[in-house]
Amino acid sequence: MKKNQDRDLLVRVARALARAAHPLALTGAGISVASGIPDFRSPGGLWSRFSPDEYATMEVFRRDPARAWQLFRAMAAILQDARPNPAHLALARLEQAGVLRGVITQNVDNLHQAAGSRDVLEIHGDHQHLQCLGCGRLEPADEAHYHMEEPPRCPDCGRVLKPNVVLFGEPVRHLEEIQARVAGCDLLLVIGTSAQVHPAAGLPRIVRAHGGLLVEFNRERALAPASDFFVAGPAERSLPRLVDLVLS
Repeated sequence: MKKNQDRDLLVRVARALARAAHPLALTGAGISVASGIPDFRSPGGLWSRFSPDEYATMEVFRRDPARAWQLFRAMAAILQDARPNPAHLALARLEQAGVLRGVITQNVDNLHQAAGSRDVLEIHGDHQHLQCLGCGRLEPADEAHYHMEEPPRCPDCGRVLKPNVVLFGEPVRHLEEIQARVAGCDLLLVIGTSAQVHPAAGLPRIVRAHGGLLVEFNRERALAPASDFFVAGPAERSLPRLVDLVLS
């Protein structure tokens, strides 16, 4: 009986998605857990080993970049071997088929792009580049940067480089574009995030305020405002099934 109920729910979501003119996806840490990247906030996650207040603020980076780079090296060790899982691949299929108009992600792991998604807006930046806060230089990061004894420095101005990830106390990325895109969204797939932390917390509210539908994919229902559809369980299982229904 439950299997039939689950399929009936996905069929209804597939129909709503097929009717939508401007559907988007909002993803968080939960979509990448199956790729071997634990939620930084979960027990045993990165924040349990590196207090954000002591390692992940702009103040700490400016005052003691070597300390901040202890966190960056640990983050790189987690991300370096991660590969897209079926949930990432499913969203890429939807975009390639012309169904999904883009992905907004809170993640910095680049797995959506690795899966084949092209229209990706990263709220918290990315871990694939290094940035210079002095001259604005942006360059690709490679494994060697994270094995240096001292933090890497900008070849142009000599300042210490930081990964192109948003630290606490630093502005998020693409916010105006994201808010504009979401204002025109008539169906938002919310995947692997409770969207409780700003600015992501405000995005489902924008969709709802403009009459759009909210579809939540999470292990437990967490979204506020409440979603119109809630698909429980791992997204790496449910999203491929949804895509098969939409594209069949």
